[in-house]
Amino acid sequence: MSTALLLENKVAVISGAASARGIGLTTARKFAQQGAKVVILDLDAQAAADAAASIGPQHLGLACNVADKDACVKAAAAVFAAFGRIDILINNAGITQAIKTLEIDATSWDRILDVNLRGVLYLSQAVIPYMQEQRAGAIACMSSVSAQRGGGILGGAHYSAAKAGVLGLAKAMAREFGPDGIRVNCVTPGLILTDINAGKISEEKMVEIVGGIPLNRPGSVDDVAGAYLFLSSDLSSYITGAVIDVNGGMLIHG
Repeated sequence: MSTALLLENKVAVISGAASARGIGLTTARKFAQQGAKVVILDLDAQAAADAAASIGPQHLGLACNVADKDACVKAAAAVFAAFGRIDILINNAGITQAIKTLEIDATSWDRILDVNLRGVLYLSQAVIPYMQEQRAGAIACMSSVSAQRGGGILGGAHYSAAKAGVLGLAKAMAREFGPDGIRVNCVTPGLILTDINAGKISEEKMVEIVGGIPLNRPGSVDDVAGAYLFLSSDLSSYITGAVIDVNGGMLIHG
């Protein structure tokens, strides 16, 4: 007896997913294994195309700057033209910057807020009309434990602010688009080992951080990809407006 795939015949769009050892590409591979056709969005068109090709010929890679509304609209239209539907959106693209509050200038603020928060709005705005036509869709957004605990690992206060904004935006979209059959949820990872933080945390600091994590280890990209898979599948069909912590117990809510 064969087991049904969780994302059979689904079309999934994942932003910021071309990095070889990143959460996005790991998620794309996991989705493909569960039957989805995956579209990888990235600033670099060639990197996106190469990443998609590495998963299989039926997948697609497109250039998209999520902070550019027109680019998001064009990307969504290209996905629909290629596959005729969009079932899943993973708002995964993000950047960070480790500076102190008094060092944040206007350029730094705009750059961090544009990618991490404005990008979630623009890409969601581009995709949601297709989901409304289908009367179904699942959106998962990347926030961070830093939004909940006020930073303290790598990102500055502007990063925490942007990721807290993602939580509010996602919850508002969940409430607004629930009647259209569209679910919107967030993941809030803790310390996840990726290329973004490779070499930026000293061995001593890593021991200190892990000492405060009940599961006694940093997270892997696969840990976050698993949460994305759950939120994108029918396993979570009655979950919307939720925040899924992927932090090993670093932050346990009262």
